[in-house]
Amino acid sequence: MLMPKRVKFRKSQRGRMKGKAYRGSTVAFGDFGLKALEPQWITSRQIEACRVALSRKMKRDGKVWIRIFPDKPVSKKPLETRMGKGKGAPEFWVAVVKPGRIMFEVAGVSKEIANEALKTCSYKLPIKTKVVARPDFE
Repeated sequence: MLMPKRVKFRKSQRGRMKGKAYRGSTVAFGDFGLKALEPQWITSRQIEACRVALSRKMKRDGKVWIRIFPDKPVSKKPLETRMGKGKGAPEFWVAVVKPGRIMFEVAGVSKEIANEALKTCSYKLPIKTKVVARPDFE
């Protein structure tokens, strides 16, 4: 599971996901990418599920880049706990994804296989996505 080695603060505030992603919004490393069309928190488990799905569909051919990293801790209080007594313990880690962000990239496989693999990956995510190609890709 992906998570930071160490963080400055153990717990963070929730924040908000307004606006579009300007950084990381173009296919930079591979030939094809999976672009987010909605804002959402993507958990480290979802990222791992996508990585496994991509490598299985591509039959471990080609290369996969994961362009998002879960660096935000999400805390939860235990079930049936009364109000007060502070904030809950960190439960899992999420990556904040805004619309336009390229989350995964692949290279070294044909267009059909890349399209199919990224489509399978999108089923593991809680948001609408779109498969995009590098601008100079023939």
